[in-house]
Amino acid sequence: MKRFLPVDELARDGRFAWIHEAERQNDPRSGPQSNGNYQRAPRFSPEDEDSLDRARVLMHGIFMGEVQALEGAGRTCWDFDTGSGEDEAPYALKLDMARQCWDESRHVEISIKLAEWMGTGIGEFGEGRGLYQAACNPDPALRLTAVNRGIEGLAIDVFATMRKFGQAAGDPVLTFCEDWMLADEVTHVKMGSDWLRRLTADDPERRERALEFQRLVDKIFSGAGRAEESKEDARQFRKLAGFSDEDIDAAHVPLGVEEEREARMRLVAGSRTGPVPAETA
Repeated sequence: MKRFLPVDELARDGRFAWIHEAERQNDPRSGPQSNGNYQRAPRFSPEDEDSLDRARVLMHGIFMGEVQALEGAGRTCWDFDTGSGEDEAPYALKLDMARQCWDESRHVEISIKLAEWMGTGIGEFGEGRGLYQAACNPDPALRLTAVNRGIEGLAIDVFATMRKFGQAAGDPVLTFCEDWMLADEVTHVKMGSDWLRRLTADDPERRERALEFQRLVDKIFSGAGRAEESKEDARQFRKLAGFSDEDIDAAHVPLGVEEEREARMRLVAGSRTGPVPAETA
C-alpha cells in the first residue's frame, strides 16, 4: 500500500463530490461566511428561518471531518517506519493512533445516523478535503499538531456548538450523540499534546518548530470563545484537553484575509498532496 497518499487518491464512491473549498463555503445553505471560515460566521438557533439547512450543512461537514480524521490517524500508523527518529513514529504512538481510528470510525457511523435523523444524507453537500491535506505533514510531530491539536480541537468547538443547538431545539438524540463524541475529542487532543512533548523532549529546535506550527494551527482551528452561546463549554473542554487560557486567548487574535490565506498555505506546505479541484466561476 502506498505511503503518503495524495489527496486526490482518497477512496470515495459515487455519492461524494469533492469541490473547491471556496465553492463549498459559498453554498447559500451554509449561511453567511467571513474569510471562508465558518467559525467567523454568525451562530444560529432553532428559531432562525434557515436553521435546519445550516444544521444539516454542519452535520455533513462533521461527517466528512470524521472520515478525514480517520484517514489522517490511519495514515500515521502506516506512513512512518516504527522508531524514534525524526521521520519515524514510536510503536506506542501507532497504538494510540489505532485506538483513535476506532473512535473515529464510530464517529463516522454516528454522524451518518445523525444526518439521516436530521433529514439529510451522504453527498447532499460537497466535500472539502482541507482537513486531510493538513494531516499529511511528513514530520510526525507536526502531523500530530495538525490532526490532534488542530482538527480534533476544532471538533471540540463544533460538538459543543451542536450540543447547545440540540438542547435548544429539544432534540435528545442530537444532544446525546454530540456529547458522546465530544468526550472522545477531548481525549484525542490531550493525546496529541502529550505526544508532541514526548517526541520533541530531546530536541529543542524541533520542539520550537513544532510549537510555532502549533500556534499557527491554533489560530486557524480554534473557535473556543468566539461563539457566545457555547464559548464557556468549548473553552473548558479545550482546557481539559491541555490548552491553557493563554493558548486560547492568543488564538483569538484575528488574522486578516491575506494573513489567514498565507497561514493556511503554510499548514499544507510540505504535504504530499495531489491536485485540487479548480474553483468554478
